[in-house]
Amino acid sequence: MDLELEGQSKKLSLHYVDLDTRARAQFATLAMEIGHHCELYDSLNELYAYPPEHGLIVMRDAPNDAGGILSALARLEKAGIWLPVIAVGDAPSPHKIVDAIKAGALDYLSLPLEGSRLERCLVRTADEAKRTSSLRRRKIEVQELIDRLSTREAEVLDLLACGHSNKLIARELGISPRTVEIHRANMMSKLGARHAASAVRIKLESEQVQLASL
Repeated sequence: MDLELEGQSKKLSLHYVDLDTRARAQFATLAMEIGHHCELYDSLNELYAYPPEHGLIVMRDAPNDAGGILSALARLEKAGIWLPVIAVGDAPSPHKIVDAIKAGALDYLSLPLEGSRLERCLVRTADEAKRTSSLRRRKIEVQELIDRLSTREAEVLDLLACGHSNKLIARELGISPRTVEIHRANMMSKLGARHAASAVRIKLESEQVQLASL
């Protein structure tokens, strides 16, 4: 998503999610007028059925849906869809805009949309979109690794990251050092870590990615 020299964004694939048929048609026309390709979806479920790998998601905030845009962003992440998201909605309050951006949206535009305003948003957020995509993808990858661990394996990893030895971990958890070794071996296998340092690095990276996404 590099910027063109004349200040216009390169042709993008915009994935627009909106229950309203007429609104979807209007957005497709708008996207075409400013030189972008557009794919239309009537719901997140349809997006899940045909998950895009490139481009940017533009999603209409539906207040009647449970959780609205905040819930939608969480569901996208859970589904492993890491593309950047721009939210759109009717007269959003400053509080709603801030909450959406904190939850991971690049921006929140009020409806009705104008071509020039949408294009300015795409240009303005181009670099941020690349960073956000990379961050969201890595967050999902790391979290998937951590989620493979059992409760006990996660506890062993937490204490290992604190610099504890097997004996100290055993004492903290009330189990034998041999049991710690078994949990540690299973944990490292699930994380794909050849050394304890690699496992700790994955643990620390998961925490750093979570902080960076706040």
